[in-house]
Amino acid sequence: MAKMMGKNFLATVKMLGVKGNADAHLTPDSLIQRSSEAISPFEPFIEQIPTTKEWILEQFSNQINPISYFQRLFPFIGWVRRYNTRWLIADLIAGCTLSLVMIPQGLSNAILTNLSPEFGLFTTFAGASLYWVFGTSKDICVGATAVISLLVGKTGTSVIENHPKFTLEEVAKTHAFLAGCVFLILGLLRLGWIIELIPHVAISAFVTAAAITIALGQVPNLLGIRDVNTRGPAYGIFIDICKGLGRIKLDAVVGLTALLLLMSIKWLFQYLAVRKPHQEKMWNTLASLRLSFTAFLYNFISYLVNRNAPQEEFKFRILGHIPTGFGHIGPPTFQLELVKSLLSELPAIVIVIIVEHIAIGKSLAQKNDYSIVPSQELVAIGAINLAGPFIGAYASTASFGGSALLSKVRVKTPLAGTFSAVILVLALYVLGQVLYWTPVATMAALIIHAVINLPTSLDELRKLWLISPPDLVIYIVGLLASIFSTLENGIYLTTALSACLILVRLLRSQGQFFGRVQVQQYPNSRTRSSVTVGAPFTWADPPRDTFFRLDRKDASNPSIYVESPRPGVFIYRFPEGFNYVNQSQHMEFLLAYVTKETCRTTVLEYKNPGDRPWNECPSRPQETSDQPGSETTKPTLKALVFDFSTVSNIDADAINGLIVLRKQLERWSSPETVQLHFASVDDRWVRRALAVAGFGYPRGRELEAPTPWNQVFSLAKKKAMETTCTALGESLVEPSRIATTMENPENEQSGIEAAPMSTGQLAVTHGINYPNFHVDLTAAVRAITVFTTEDGI
Repeated sequence: MAKMMGKNFLATVKMLGVKGNADAHLTPDSLIQRSSEAISPFEPFIEQIPTTKEWILEQFSNQINPISYFQRLFPFIGWVRRYNTRWLIADLIAGCTLSLVMIPQGLSNAILTNLSPEFGLFTTFAGASLYWVFGTSKDICVGATAVISLLVGKTGTSVIENHPKFTLEEVAKTHAFLAGCVFLILGLLRLGWIIELIPHVAISAFVTAAAITIALGQVPNLLGIRDVNTRGPAYGIFIDICKGLGRIKLDAVVGLTALLLLMSIKWLFQYLAVRKPHQEKMWNTLASLRLSFTAFLYNFISYLVNRNAPQEEFKFRILGHIPTGFGHIGPPTFQLELVKSLLSELPAIVIVIIVEHIAIGKSLAQKNDYSIVPSQELVAIGAINLAGPFIGAYASTASFGGSALLSKVRVKTPLAGTFSAVILVLALYVLGQVLYWTPVATMAALIIHAVINLPTSLDELRKLWLISPPDLVIYIVGLLASIFSTLENGIYLTTALSACLILVRLLRSQGQFFGRVQVQQYPNSRTRSSVTVGAPFTWADPPRDTFFRLDRKDASNPSIYVESPRPGVFIYRFPEGFNYVNQSQHMEFLLAYVTKETCRTTVLEYKNPGDRPWNECPSRPQETSDQPGSETTKPTLKALVFDFSTVSNIDADAINGLIVLRKQLERWSSPETVQLHFASVDDRWVRRALAVAGFGYPRGRELEAPTPWNQVFSLAKKKAMETTCTALGESLVEPSRIATTMENPENEQSGIEAAPMSTGQLAVTHGINYPNFHVDLTAAVRAITVFTTEDGI
């Protein structure tokens, strides 16, 4: 029954004109037989084009094994079994040191969200207690950061303006939960590669603008200026600060001296680290503790100054009462109205969290000689942002300061975060009364000091200009948009401009025609001591062919002579890939160039001028064979070689463009044929697409030509062999029939003559059923040379 249904299905398919083998109806019947005879005595290899089923299987080549997938989700399983005492001591020291930095940093960053300071500790605790379970970096510290805190604060203000019935806490917790859902989905689906779609220039502009906005927003607290709107654009904050300079209070003394102290301590220990490099670790650790030292120092000073005064007569503003413990435990708010209002705010924070986290993780991993798994890192920050809101945390990501500290103190495993989490719990229950006296100006100084080094330096901008001027323009546009509008608009604009720049490059990519140059390595053992300036030079070893651009708009020496491969033969390379976006431009440019540099094989004559097509220009009668560049001195079109070394995928529009071009070139060269050869077509699916369209093998007219068509194949050493060999000797095969592409540069330079190899030691590199696909340009040009030479060209 099944067989009958199968036969009926095949019969129906044939009636509809659909063929089972896509390229069977295009490949000439005699091609494989002739190719097999030509490759003799070597064993033929028939290339099978991949099927659609194979393509589907390739997309899911990494089949999900439940056990291995589970282990990848919890990477700590791999190292926790090897945990030892030395790791424990190192992680304990690192965790305790980290907590002394993250406590003041969490408290100060929470101010940017317009929430109570303890929310910063909740956020840092969530990251410290959960990251080790899912993370793949030993150096990353997840917690409250200045940039993310600023975005959370702006989001909360924006949502509450439109929906005043919600609180800032509800907005922040739901905001973090939704972001965590996005991260977790991307991580579980292993879509970490999507991070590469976000350009670095967009993040650089955003971070710089965010640092400027954060610093300006904290200047009023630093100087004690009241009634300044810090929720608007950066330029508006700056104007309001200038207007309020006359209202500076005693807070300025506290804030400015705290900022000066922080900068002095940092400079001092950096200086000592340079002068005494053998104690660099100690100096770096002490420098990292400057935040805690400054916070507790001014906390003590504030206590001494204000302890006997009523609250309304305090000399400067203080943090005030901080609730102890986890007093905000509870689920996020999932009201539909709130969720809808947050969706528009979600993309900006998702982009920034992902890029900031992965950038920090990759940089520290490279520094410490290991690698992270981006998809698993998305799972980690997804889990943290999903679970964190239930204890009062807002959105978080990797902290640059905390992560850098862990790296400097030589942390051993991600478990160090748990020790930091324990101390954070103690701080939440014990330090509430101590932190009561912390001056607001000191917190502002801590924030400004933390972000003061985030902006892109002038030296980096200069390098950016030298590397890519358009990227610098995009950076400046994004920076200005962020300062005069919003941070979200800035990152959206820079990302869009970067995408447009890539699209323009694809659309306007100019193809390149190549010519042949013979080169040789110099000096070598035969020429090193025997060559003098001006003396006749002979090649010690056979020169090899390479290919330079004909227009010479490259880095090669302009005095080098670049020749055409053969009269009427052209080599064309696609510099930016080949797809529907740029195929039209490539085909138009290629056709115009070829028709300009060649003449028609048969001159078209019309009895009546009205019979000439409107788009065909007549030849000028004054042109004679003595005039250079005239139609009579140009060669006829013989062959075209496409260099596919930059083409890793292809689409239907690109294939259709090649088909149309082939028809146009055949009309130009009629009644002769035009050979189309392809070099470096490595991707199987590109080869399949070309084969289905009738490329990769000679057309019927070429096979039926009066002059016999000769194949040229490339041979290589079989993988089972262990001996070293060079090019196949002429004594083994007839060079007019088979060309090899085997080379051994070491033997060439040393002058060692390689012994000929037997036919059983060599094999054809690619399928003989696609002889017009070649391993490289040299093989393609040789194939054309053999054919055109036998035609007497």
